Amino acid sequence: MKRIVIVGATSGIGREVARLFIQQGWRVGVAGRRQELLESIRNEAPGQVETEPIDVTAADAPERLYALIDKLGGMDIFFLSSGVGWYNPSLNPEVEMKTVETNVKGFTQMVDSAFHYFKQQGKGHIAVISSIAGTKGLGASPAYSATKRYQNTYIDALAQLARMNKIPIRFTDIRPGFVSTDLLKNQSFPLQLKPEKVACQIEKALLKKKRRVIIDWKYNLLVFFWRFIPLWIWERLPIHT
Repeated sequence: MKRIVIVGATSGIGREVARLFIQQGWRVGVAGRRQELLESIRNEAPGQVETEPIDVTAADAPERLYALIDKLGGMDIFFLSSGVGWYNPSLNPEVEMKTVETNVKGFTQMVDSAFHYFKQQGKGHIAVISSIAGTKGLGASPAYSATKRYQNTYIDALAQLARMNKIPIRFTDIRPGFVSTDLLKNQSFPLQLKPEKVACQIEKALLKKKRRVIIDWKYNLLVFFWRFIPLWIWERLPIHT
């Protein structure tokens, strides 16, 4: 039986992806900060699901990840769905640093731990949710945009590192547009996607081992065209939500 570990599974996209893989008959390890929500997922399929409370920014996060893998009996796919972001045009320093702590420190800690596990195992698949926001800096969300660019680049670097060392690790960089989750609660970003729809596309991308995927077609077009916008024009665009 195939095994997937999902970090950030207590709500939103992560939870929907967990449900889909449970339906597919996989063994699923779910992690997040809220124990009661993890237990509610396990109760849906007690024979298939293992849980572990993990705060990706905590020093014991790698240890807890390995404990979850042991409970599961191994890991074939590591899927990181954990992340934060805020609309922050006032540039509140606390908001910016919280974003960096989770999306850079927490991201790096968890992805590196999965990389080391798969290196020892001799194979594996690392998938992460980044964002189309990493393509261009959004003035309303500076730290979020920058940390997502970091994630895009980090996965590219790890993919190269794996090839340099002849380690058969697959990578999938999932870049959704704006999704209607708690992350965007009370914010009016345009073209918001339903998490259920996004999860279905993520499941297909993981099973097909796609290297990079933008969700959905509307955002594919958007990202394609805005790459051609000169910097001097982009900086003058009044992008508000």
